[in-house]
Amino acid sequence: MFEATLAGSLPKPSWLAEPDKLWPAWRLAGPELAAAKRDATLLAIKEQEDAGIDIVTHREPSRQHFVHGFLEHVEGIDFSRRVEMGIRKDRYKAMVPTVAGPVGLKARVHATEARLARAHTKRRLKFTLPGPMTIVDTIANGYYTDNIELAMAFAGLLNQEARALAADGVDVIQFDEPAFNVFTDEVRDWGIPALHRCIEGLACVTAVHICYGYGIATNRDWKASLGGEWRQYEAIFPALAASHIQQVSIECRNSRVPIGLLGLLEDKDVLLGVIDVATDRIETAEDVVATIEQAMRYVSAERIFPCTNCGMAPMHRDIALAKLAALGRGAALARDKLG
Repeated sequence: MFEATLAGSLPKPSWLAEPDKLWPAWRLAGPELAAAKRDATLLAIKEQEDAGIDIVTHREPSRQHFVHGFLEHVEGIDFSRRVEMGIRKDRYKAMVPTVAGPVGLKARVHATEARLARAHTKRRLKFTLPGPMTIVDTIANGYYTDNIELAMAFAGLLNQEARALAADGVDVIQFDEPAFNVFTDEVRDWGIPALHRCIEGLACVTAVHICYGYGIATNRDWKASLGGEWRQYEAIFPALAASHIQQVSIECRNSRVPIGLLGLLEDKDVLLGVIDVATDRIETAEDVVATIEQAMRYVSAERIFPCTNCGMAPMHRDIALAKLAALGRGAALARDKLG
């Protein structure tokens, strides 16, 4: 009960990439970079185990960015044709590559990290992939008829990699869909069908992560404009409850999402965000328990998995590791107090 896990990333070590950045430059190149990524994967596993995390993750050390790290392995994408595009409904601008032809995987994307992590931990292993709607919102479409056709094409590639990850021994595969909270109509129309294509044939546990973004200034400013209650999920939780996805990862710590909306997820497992990634303040174990207690009014205890609100890639590394330890301590205290 109350098994702790991460929503996504931890900061990359400073010997691997620039610190405190969402899009860090690599410190190394060629075979040295590949070796450093492998070392960072093993370090990530050890740090999570030491912190008491029950379901460990690869922590994304091999990706410069959670979306573009996948796109680098996809044929049909022209990285030389970068255009400025508003993403997340123009929340911020980004220079993105262009889809210039039919997409296809060049080869396996995460075989090295998955097999390495599986060989070095006896704990359950989770892997994250970008979701098709969020990919579509982070790339320029210069080939497919519309975003729906493009999303379904990417969903097929994600399914291909997800099946291979499951065969590598990955226990949980999570698709990251921060775009879900700004395109609520599209979530119901084609976002969830695209997720269903992603998980076809998977026997492992499947999850979707939705959130209001990293703890960067642009996101903090946007959230400050949303008012006293964030009710965007009210429109999509019933559709997620009816979906084939088994787990939903949602930010709750210091969030203005009304906690009662969790009840709309019905029998889904809830990866409950109990660690705020938008502040450097370190949560106490009691803080973690308090958020779990609030959620238990609407979600049964056996379906709650304490988690981070989002990825911590742009945070100071010492802060992120302290928050990781707080997550582990809080989950243990919740088992003692509430289990």
